[in-house]
Amino acid sequence: MQLLVAVINQPEALDDVLSGFLELGITGATIINSEGMARVLTHDIPLFAGIQTLISRSRTQNYTIFSVIEEDEKAEAAFAVIQDVCGNLKEPGTGIVFTIPVTRATGVAPELGDETEL
Repeated sequence: MQLLVAVINQPEALDDVLSGFLELGITGATIINSEGMARVLTHDIPLFAGIQTLISRSRTQNYTIFSVIEEDEKAEAAFAVIQDVCGNLKEPGTGIVFTIPVTRATGVAPELGDETEL
């Protein structure tokens, strides 16, 4: 079981990412609005206004997606969906994706076709 965390710097890509998740049978995710560190620093702390070049590569609005995915293969497929939709994540300002092993979870909705309880 994996916790997939993705920061999507392209708000217009969110629907396509979530549609891809549904095609994989991933039916549970939490999406929150988020903001990058560079944007916060330049707005809240004038001393850091010089990092404006970082801002030019970031979006005003990001989405952070959290999803607990039971099957490791499905987590890998979700990772691939995000990369396909958002492009090369190695490019600055595109986003980030990572997974963390989950050893215990409760309250997680079952995936499509999954009859087992966690």
